[in-house]
Amino acid sequence: MRVISKSRIIEFSEKYPKAKSPLTNWYKIVKGALWSNYTDVKKTFNSVDSAKVDSGHIVEIFDIGGNKFRLITSIHYNKARCFILKILTHTEYSENQWKKDL
Repeated sequence: MRVISKSRIIEFSEKYPKAKSPLTNWYKIVKGALWSNYTDVKKTFNSVDSAKVDSGHIVEIFDIGGNKFRLITSIHYNKARCFILKILTHTEYSENQWKKDL
């Protein structure tokens, strides 16, 4: 899987240093993944969820750092690409504004 873009991980990790290690681990796993559907993702990350956002698109949401952070992605299985849309703290995620933004 090609992850687009690692710079979001770096930026978020600078602001929240405790997120650096779990985000880096997530990145390494996803970069080596060969997913063809959501079931494959779920086998790799049992805690992943999917949700429909206000635009009508489906996104995948990963719990990061023991539920302290949320990584919201759009996975294009046919092109083997995982787009990082947002990385949020648990508090920011709970406000649900991200659903309107995406």
